[in-house]
Amino acid sequence: MKVLYTIIVVLIVLFVITFSLENTADVRLKYHGLIDATMKTYLLVFIVFLAGVVFTGFMGIVERYRLNRTIAKLNRTVRDLRRELKASENPPPCEETVPTEQLKTED
Repeated sequence: MKVLYTIIVVLIVLFVITFSLENTADVRLKYHGLIDATMKTYLLVFIVFLAGVVFTGFMGIVERYRLNRTIAKLNRTVRDLRRELKASENPPPCEETVPTEQLKTED
């Protein structure tokens, strides 16, 4: 398994290196006069990819928080329903005792 992991990492690194070497052209970025910059194409792609990873991670954290709140709410509901069920259970029926006088046979 470690060998497979190493091979995959090496392939990804080779892809990143070859991608960077092939896409060295400059790209000019402009946005309504606020941004006017020039950067390499591969750098722009990596920055956008990193922004996507960070955004996805943030959304995952928000979703996990929401699910934990839902789980806690459902656990409280289950606990309350168990208490209610336990309180409403009928006590077990008592065995009727026969008086000892009836058990004696008259001679």
